[in-house]
Amino acid sequence: MLLNASTAFSQKDTCRFILIDTASHSITANYYLASNINQWNPADSLFRFKKEANGIIALQCIFDKDTNLKFKITKGSWDKSECSKSGGDISNRQLRTDTAKSETFFVQNWKDNFPAKPKQHTASSNVHIIDTAFYMPQLNRTKRIWIYLPKGYATNGKHYPVMYMHDGQNLFDELTSGYGEWGIDECLDSLIKKGTPGCIIVGIDCGPKRMNEYNPYDTKRFGAGEGDLYVNFLVQTLKPYIDSHYRTLPKKKNTIIAGSSMGGLISYYAILKHPDVFGKAGIFSPSFWIAHPLKQLTDSLGNKLTNHSKLYFYVGGQEDNADRDMLDMIDELHKKSRVRYIYDIDPNGKHNERAWRKYFPMFYKWIMK
Repeated sequence: MLLNASTAFSQKDTCRFILIDTASHSITANYYLASNINQWNPADSLFRFKKEANGIIALQCIFDKDTNLKFKITKGSWDKSECSKSGGDISNRQLRTDTAKSETFFVQNWKDNFPAKPKQHTASSNVHIIDTAFYMPQLNRTKRIWIYLPKGYATNGKHYPVMYMHDGQNLFDELTSGYGEWGIDECLDSLIKKGTPGCIIVGIDCGPKRMNEYNPYDTKRFGAGEGDLYVNFLVQTLKPYIDSHYRTLPKKKNTIIAGSSMGGLISYYAILKHPDVFGKAGIFSPSFWIAHPLKQLTDSLGNKLTNHSKLYFYVGGQEDNADRDMLDMIDELHKKSRVRYIYDIDPNGKHNERAWRKYFPMFYKWIMK
């Protein structure tokens, strides 16, 4: 983590990054370090390079000792991030902060020098937007809400389980996704055609307060946690609306919650706090690192999850220590609960939509048994 310069230097590493931009004719842009330390924020003011009096563009940081840093350099957004000379993606830069005291990095080119092909709508005809501004009384703000209805819903009269998923803009449509879509609609269309039971999917967009809404705990970096209010919105407002407007199976055994990263964190929290509402959960690459009290909550509430509940966990082996964090939480849950659970760890998996899209079918088929 990045620390203030006033922090004691014992058990800390000081690193100086020097940037040489070989792709720009004039050095006028703001440059940032986006990394696994700051949730890959491409415009974090705490990680902004500064032009020094001698013309050198540099950034000095103090990290926890022996931090394994993974990063890229941006000009404030991911469509203005560094790339190869020909415009292709490059791997994350890596260094150990205990050995890298002063490093120089050459940027070969920038993404914005290669105009991207316009994104296209990819959502299937089974996906609809319920409301572009669905009111959340618990937080006094609005959300866009998506819904996927299984093929045949309009005519077959059946009632369906419901899965509530976070980061709704990344679930169905390439045009609205920030880093690629999960392809939930195509996945379910295919699985249902092959005989897997159908399910209604409700997607809730995230917003600028994602780090607050998906965290029940306060943090120094992001401020007050709003996770309880967000989950209360799902339980008290959104679920009753869905159950009254669509043909659902409303009991807990047919009510699922799922998400990735911070969405995985809040999904796990939601089923712990409301096991009477949510009977199943999909927890992909959960950001347990930012919510340490969650382990204590597992200790106190884990016994409320019985063998009638099902939890699926996934994490990639290329997500720093996320696999260890997830296994520690599963160990704690196993001690306190008789809940049914399985987990997947992909040694080559990264923290992105491509990985979650790959493992969603495994999760779905197991959770629907």
